[in-house]
Amino acid sequence: MDAINRPTLGIEVSPASAEEGAGLFMPHRLFNVDEVAAYLHLSRADIERFLKNQEIPSEARGDRVVFRKREIDAWASQRILGLGARPLTEYHQKSSHGTQEILPHAALIPQMIQPDFIVPALASKTKSSVLRDLVDVADRTGRVFGKKDLLTSLEEREELCPTALPGGLALPHPRHHDEYLFDSSFIVLGRAIQEIHFGAPDGKPTDLFFLMCCQDDRLHLHTLARLCMMALKTELLSQLRAATEAPAIYAALVACEQEVLAAKKL
Repeated sequence: MDAINRPTLGIEVSPASAEEGAGLFMPHRLFNVDEVAAYLHLSRADIERFLKNQEIPSEARGDRVVFRKREIDAWASQRILGLGARPLTEYHQKSSHGTQEILPHAALIPQMIQPDFIVPALASKTKSSVLRDLVDVADRTGRVFGKKDLLTSLEEREELCPTALPGGLALPHPRHHDEYLFDSSFIVLGRAIQEIHFGAPDGKPTDLFFLMCCQDDRLHLHTLARLCMMALKTELLSQLRAATEAPAIYAALVACEQEVLAAKKL
């Protein structure tokens, strides 16, 4: 299948930043309390509270507590999806600051999605077909190394816990953010013709699906928070449903992100 014609996009990490962060972001890395707090843009007190309430995955290694990076990534993604307005806003501010070194600009949308990455009339009728169809769209960007591996990782993530949110929005993403899955970070968006039950906590069906493909876990968590902020703080969802063509959907995404960024500066 031919790749979508598009300019080179995605978040690029400078060689110096990549070298400095290589150890910190290895998939099988073990964190201590201070390291996991820094990685998640939280305070040590936050982590200690989670530990006390047994709310965060951890292991005892003698007299110390450690955290497996892959378990933390999955836990953090699910936590962001469940945050209320105030804690989400606070986390988004922290993640914005924590990702400055890898993001050339504050705005993510123009770097990670283009009109060609948007399908305004996704014909999927089931949850499994949504994932397959989104992977097909992702594959057409020319960035995916292995369609089968990406689909398997998406299915594994949904088995852990659905990525659907109230309001008809879902943010599916791979269970693990491995560099071998794709050659740069990007998002594709599908708007389903028929609403689909995707496991939303309110029991209602979903029609808007953002497939997030991020190589860097810091970028993944920040992008997840950014999209949740756009859905919560702007008229994004209604605008995406009202737009008729991909360029108009893209324009709505750009405008709503700018609205969130402007509010953050106040």
